[in-house]
Amino acid sequence: MTTPTLFIDIILPLALPKLYTYRVPMEMNDAVAVGKRVVVSFKTNKLYTGLIKEIKEMPPKDYEAKYIISVLDDEPVVTPKQYELWEWMAAYYMCTLGEVMNAALPGGLKLQSETKITLTTDYKEHLKIINDKEFLIIDALEINNIITLDEVAKILDQKTVFPIIKGMMDRGLLLIHEEINTKFKPRKQIYVRLSDAYQNKDLLNNELDTLSKKAPKQAELLMAFLKLLYDKPVQKDIVRDELIKYADSSSALILQLAKKGIFELEEKEVSRLPNSATDVEDKVDLNEFQSQAYQEINDHFNEKDILLLHGITSSGKTEIYIHLIEEMIAQGKQVLYLLPEIALTTQIINRLKKHFGNLVQVYHSRLSENERVEVWKNLLNKTNDKSNENISVILAARSGIFLPYHNLGLIIVDEEHENSFKQFDPAPRYHARDSAMVLAKLFDAKTLLGSATPSVESYYNAKNDKYGLVNIYKRYGGVLLPEILLVDISEEKRKKKMKSHFSNLLLDEIKIALGQKEQIILFQNRRGFAPILECVTCGWTPHCINCDVSLTYHKSNESLRCHYCGYVGKIPKSCSACGNNDIKMKGFGTEKVEEELGIFFS
Repeated sequence: MTTPTLFIDIILPLALPKLYTYRVPMEMNDAVAVGKRVVVSFKTNKLYTGLIKEIKEMPPKDYEAKYIISVLDDEPVVTPKQYELWEWMAAYYMCTLGEVMNAALPGGLKLQSETKITLTTDYKEHLKIINDKEFLIIDALEINNIITLDEVAKILDQKTVFPIIKGMMDRGLLLIHEEINTKFKPRKQIYVRLSDAYQNKDLLNNELDTLSKKAPKQAELLMAFLKLLYDKPVQKDIVRDELIKYADSSSALILQLAKKGIFELEEKEVSRLPNSATDVEDKVDLNEFQSQAYQEINDHFNEKDILLLHGITSSGKTEIYIHLIEEMIAQGKQVLYLLPEIALTTQIINRLKKHFGNLVQVYHSRLSENERVEVWKNLLNKTNDKSNENISVILAARSGIFLPYHNLGLIIVDEEHENSFKQFDPAPRYHARDSAMVLAKLFDAKTLLGSATPSVESYYNAKNDKYGLVNIYKRYGGVLLPEILLVDISEEKRKKKMKSHFSNLLLDEIKIALGQKEQIILFQNRRGFAPILECVTCGWTPHCINCDVSLTYHKSNESLRCHYCGYVGKIPKSCSACGNNDIKMKGFGTEKVEEELGIFFS
């Protein structure tokens, strides 16, 4: 039976309108699979890492397919469900699969191509005529063997170096090639264990007696090791750094015991992800209104896949989420909990970890590249091995929709109205809330949108019976809603009751709060002292030279600032348009509020 010639369609991390087909060398036929990464040559022999989208036996019609260079993975790093989501996003948000790939994969899984320069084997035969710059390059290569184009630019202190490199290549001095460098490097630690021979207690005791007489420090180290093992009966080895710290010893002593055959050392890959050891708490019982909402949610989910939970602030929506998550975990399903801001994850993660322990995993852009790759690979391992139950709840910002799930049962989009769920730049310019609904549909999962102030579109869909709708109008613990008093500022100004920018009611309430030794928060959505400086005669205002927006006056350092790009300008002494010296401030910012409050309440 003849071996078939295989061709693969590849997604490249570029904004290309279509996929490119490459040929698979016969010896790599068994290594290729949909979802694996491969190294290919594209454009002028530049190397890229692409993802296998499809395997076929039909060659392309319009061009001769190049061979792939290598297959990088033993197992696929992208699942078929992820590809389905990517294709929907590319079509819906009018972008390419390459752009979606760039947004989806963590940086550690995207390899970079870096140009390397080496000397030819017979370069000395071509050294008759070289200039000073060429001499510097050759000198650096004789020391380091291989350097990059960036390093050449630093050596020569100039940006454009390729003409020099090309000239040296033409004369047989240099070789140039591309190498793919992986960004992800697994974290490794050295573990110490007793050798098989010293598992015998009599032999171990004899060795301890000998060491106590001849090498007491080694004996102390061995005793400390045995004490650690006794405290951790399940373990058979100890992390070397932990042993050194516990015994107040050194790696040199450990090596000496290893040379004597007492210890064996082994380097192992370990996770960078934090292992929470917090005790798991029981879930809190729901009150009457929460229980009613919880039952209504389950009833709606029997008929609809998407539901809006409209609960006023402090109504206890998170406790309802916890009960729903627990129900999903009991069914062996995963839960994606989306939050709009990374800052919110630290508050929620502590609450979830108290209930679910290490079943919870966080994923967002503040994790290092290596940590993000580890989360990705942990979920992939769970996908490939259903017995791996390490991660059941993923708490993430919008990028969490791209992770490789295998049995998603519920997606919770908390604060669904927030515009932080929308990526504006670069492509794909997706909305995580809407994309999460599509992701849930791929798994036949449910989507729960939660908010105290729902977005117009979500509330409209809920009111028109497209989504389910559950309302909670009572706050948890019977806490009263704050009293809100409205003041008609225009009317106050007309009656000349305003004191600077403050109404009488506001000043009276501040006095009462201060008299009771309470605190006050005042919100003003303008930084600086005054948002605008304006010429009284012609209306001219100073603008940013970069953004063409009005500059804000900051009294603290007597400057005009642009709050878009950071440009700083000087305060004009006269109008640049008419030359008039009468320039006045309009509006007020936080600096002015602070200054005037000091006058009223000094």
